[in-house]
Amino acid sequence: MAKTILIVDDSATVLMSFTTYLEAVGFIIETANDGVKALAKLQGGLKPDMMITDINMPNMNGIELIQSVRALPAFRFMPILVMTTESQQAKRDEAKKLGATGWVVKPTSPTGLLGIIKQVLPGA
Repeated sequence: MAKTILIVDDSATVLMSFTTYLEAVGFIIETANDGVKALAKLQGGLKPDMMITDINMPNMNGIELIQSVRALPAFRFMPILVMTTESQQAKRDEAKKLGATGWVVKPTSPTGLLGIIKQVLPGA
């Protein structure tokens, strides 16, 4: 069965390029352009196998989103990958403390991202 990934990023280009590539290799992709919309999808019944989120977004940033998602019992153990231009160690430490599974610094290639997904998502 195909794995579902929720990608949360305020860049339409990032959403489009990664969605196109990951769907082509067999994933089901859901998207949101900020943390508020992503959280609404999760609370509305979406059950992705993994979430990939940016940090710097309007309305609710990635750090706040990770914290909110981890507070939902159904998503306490879902892999959450942070994909961002941020490279500050303090941000990484904060995201990890709140429950992020991994960290990827943009720009990254779709094939590079796929390799990381395969490392953190069982059965991908």
